[in-house]
Amino acid sequence: MEYYNLLRSIHEYLRPRTYVEIGVRHGESMCLASAETLAIGVDPSAEIMFPLGPRARLYGLTSDEFFSCYDLAAELAGLPVDLAFIDGMHLFEYALRDFANLERSCSPQSVVLIHDCLPIDRVTSARERTTDVWSGDVWKLVTCLRRHRPDLSVTTVDVPPTGLGIVTGLDPTSTTLTVRYEELYSSYVPLDHDDLLAVDKDAALNRASWDWTTVAAVLDRRLTGALPGRRPATST
Repeated sequence: MEYYNLLRSIHEYLRPRTYVEIGVRHGESMCLASAETLAIGVDPSAEIMFPLGPRARLYGLTSDEFFSCYDLAAELAGLPVDLAFIDGMHLFEYALRDFANLERSCSPQSVVLIHDCLPIDRVTSARERTTDVWSGDVWKLVTCLRRHRPDLSVTTVDVPPTGLGIVTGLDPTSTTLTVRYEELYSSYVPLDHDDLLAVDKDAALNRASWDWTTVAAVLDRRLTGALPGRRPATST
């Protein structure tokens, strides 16, 4: 899929020291982390079919269990999360908790990626899965962050099949999402794709085209010079 090519290019461009992936499945995206990257994967039912790097570690837990049982900073040898990818349960509240938990171990130079942020239609973005392609209602996290965390830079890249959110400008001291969790849950869970269309889907998700020049510009908004030894992507 094209989004794997995009993920590969992001890894090559940022060359993260640390990488955390929520929702590993077969390991097709986690294997994109370089051999030098300290990579952590969290998935209660992963079935790895792709070779992972020598510094990769898997935790067979739900993300909620992982963050309750482990100190992520300690697992990353005291380093912040340089790059994270949220691709676990395709429901708003899970993605919201994953983002809040990850941000606590981020730095202002970190990047958090969120899969399935550009829903195709009402059926494939429903909270109950009835189709092969299913993005769930993860898109709500983008609209939530853009409204309630205006300090973040949030962009949705239109990469098939269901988009990739890119979040920069992370603030590990922010408590907004955890303090207001119940309020946000009540406000966003009842929404559906029709509500997104009613407010201009592209504008609400800050939709951007899928080309490397655009993606690199998004990454560079808050990251110029942030990560040591960074080099341009070699492929898209």
